Amino acid sequence: MRKYFIILTIMATLTSACGAGNNTGNEREILFKTTMGDIRVKLYNETPAHRDNFISLVEQNYFDSILFHRVIRDFMIQGGDPDSKGAPKGAHLGSGGPEYTLPAEFIYPQYFHKRGALSAARQADQVNPERRSSGSQFYIVTGKKYREEELRVMQKQMLNQERQSIFNSLCMERRDTIIKMQQENDEAGLTRLQTELNQKLDTIMQTKGGVKFTDEQIKAYTTVGGTPFLDNQYTVFGEVLDGMDVVDKIQKVRTDANDRPVEDVMIISATIIK
Repeated sequence: MRKYFIILTIMATLTSACGAGNNTGNEREILFKTTMGDIRVKLYNETPAHRDNFISLVEQNYFDSILFHRVIRDFMIQGGDPDSKGAPKGAHLGSGGPEYTLPAEFIYPQYFHKRGALSAARQADQVNPERRSSGSQFYIVTGKKYREEELRVMQKQMLNQERQSIFNSLCMERRDTIIKMQQENDEAGLTRLQTELNQKLDTIMQTKGGVKFTDEQIKAYTTVGGTPFLDNQYTVFGEVLDGMDVVDKIQKVRTDANDRPVEDVMIISATIIK
C-alpha cells in the first residue's frame, strides 16, 4: 500500500494554500437563450441545494447578459460569473459570484461527468478542501470519448489522488503537532505520527471503497464521452436535455490565452420552463 509522508505533504499543502438517476419526477427545467442558440437543461432533485439555488438565481434574472467566459474544446463551457456582464475585451474573468458557496452534493456514481452534464464550478482543493461549489458559476461538459484501457489507468490515478487528498486533510488536522515536531527535529515522533495517519488513511479508504467506474460510466465514456477525471470532485446537479448542438458550437469558438471566447458568447436570458 502506498505510504504518504508528513513532511512533504504538510509543507506542500501549506505552500499551496497561499449519470442517470432514479428520481426523475417533477424535475425543474431551465431554458438558456444564448447568442448561439437555445440550451435546455434539467436540474436533479437529488441535489436540492444546487437545484434551489439555481432556480433562485434564474428567478432573479441573475444569468441574463452573463457570458460563457471560459471555453475549452473537448472539455467544457463555463458561465455564471456576474463580472462578465459588459466586461471589456481581454478582461480576466472567473472570480465573480455571490458571497456564499454551496456544500458539495456528490450523488456518485449515479451522476457523473458524461457529455452534457451540468456541474458546479469551484475553487481548488488547496483552498477548498470540502469542495464547496461556487454560488453561481457552472459548466456544461463536452469532453471526449475514452477507450476502456484509458479508463482503467485513470481509475488508478484518481484513487491515488483521492488517497492523497484525504491524507492532506488528516495532516491539516494535526498541523500544529506536525509543525512543533518539525521545529524540535522530533524525527521519531514524526515517524510514529506518519504511521498512525497512514493506518487511519487505510481504514478510511476501506470504508469508502475507492474509485471504481460502473458499467454505466464505462458505457457512457466510451460511446458519448465526458470528463471522467472530474468525477466525485465537482457536484453534478443536472444535464442538458436539448441543445447539445449549441454547446458544441460554443466549444469550438476561437478563444484567447485565458480561454475566453474572442467574440463574446452571451446568455441572453435564463427562464424556468417547468
